[in-house]
Amino acid sequence: MMHRRTPFVFLLTAALLACCCVPARGHEFKLDAIINAFVTMEPGEAHLVVRVPVYLFKSAKFPNNGTEIEIAQSGPALERALAAFQQDVVLFEDGRRLTASKASGRLSLPSDKSFDSYNDALRHVAEPVAADTQIYVDQGYVDAHLIYSLWSANPEMSIRTTAAPEFGDALKLTVRYKPLDGDGRTLVMTSRSGTVALNPTWWRAASGFVGLGMEHILTGFDHLLFLLCLIIPLRGWRQVLAIVTTFTVAHSFTLIGSGFHLAPGGAWFPPFVEMTIAASIVYMALENIMGIDFARRMLITGIFGLVHGFGFSYGLQENLQFAGTHLLVSLFAFNVGIEIGQLLVLAVMLPGLLVVRRYVLPGRVGMIILSALVALTGWQWMTERGSALLNAPWPRPTLAGLATLAFWIAGILFAAGGLRLIAKRLHFDAVPSAPLPQRGTAD
Repeated sequence: MMHRRTPFVFLLTAALLACCCVPARGHEFKLDAIINAFVTMEPGEAHLVVRVPVYLFKSAKFPNNGTEIEIAQSGPALERALAAFQQDVVLFEDGRRLTASKASGRLSLPSDKSFDSYNDALRHVAEPVAADTQIYVDQGYVDAHLIYSLWSANPEMSIRTTAAPEFGDALKLTVRYKPLDGDGRTLVMTSRSGTVALNPTWWRAASGFVGLGMEHILTGFDHLLFLLCLIIPLRGWRQVLAIVTTFTVAHSFTLIGSGFHLAPGGAWFPPFVEMTIAASIVYMALENIMGIDFARRMLITGIFGLVHGFGFSYGLQENLQFAGTHLLVSLFAFNVGIEIGQLLVLAVMLPGLLVVRRYVLPGRVGMIILSALVALTGWQWMTERGSALLNAPWPRPTLAGLATLAFWIAGILFAAGGLRLIAKRLHFDAVPSAPLPQRGTAD
């Protein structure tokens, strides 16, 4: 039986190695193009004042002499550009697509600074282009002012851009939104953002962040690998429930804290968190190989869970701009989405792990092989992220930084004490570490 099973063991090991060795994801930096826009609400009307790089309007075919745009003959091309823009950037009132009742525009020099404020931009668009203005081909801007009639007194406004989808996330639409009442806010979106609510209701904000949380955990390979490493040696639903709950509570604590800007700042912190997440995978895998004590595993899981919460927060911070005035609701909704995604992953992992341990890699040898594969991937990530951390600028100690550090140290100590108390109250026993099979004996 052992000889017949050997080929299957090698095949499974190779497959797991190929699946686990996912290259670490890095953040790509691109030369960005920006569309600047103001959306201002007035009684019965919405005003969109926007500045778009002229090179995005290739289909408009602005007349030129080979070097400069012919300003005097650019009227028809400008009309085509305005029509194309209204197809690519769309405003919605309560989900209903709006069509501009008035549209005007002009060409502007790349050195023009009128879009620093809404009033300056509005005044600039209304002015004619000077006759002696020289704008080189594929340089400068198309500036436009579009007016939309509204049906409701206080509608939910949304915006969507599909401009130049071939640019992907390199083309950003920056929207400065000013409602009738209250403070304005700024959003940055791309053609991949879909339809974004400028003043979302609490329900729309919550539903959007639940989906965002699910997407974040289901595409976070390092978090998923850590979760797999946690449950590889566990036996019984009681142990799995205790470990997963510990991880959930811990990462929720730092995730929500980061949402309120309580996380340490600086360029060094994100690579430090990413390297520590990789190190947590390596540590847990090695502990699986050496043998675990369940009470200690709960404590370590809680500590590493705090670090993973900071990792989850990166996907949250860049999207909190879409929460509107519902920050707290969005924070909890994002966390709920992570937990739903985590449960979906466990629903697949647990039966699959049971089949592998029972029929393919039974006994402690199977657990060692699986954990070694996980450790190999975690080590690769750790070394890559460690190099990025060494190249990051380290901060100088400040009073505010020391206060933030003291806050999180106190939180970690408090959480550790609570976990030890829970472990004692629930009487968790140590998980025995089965001895390795002796040579010449069966599993």
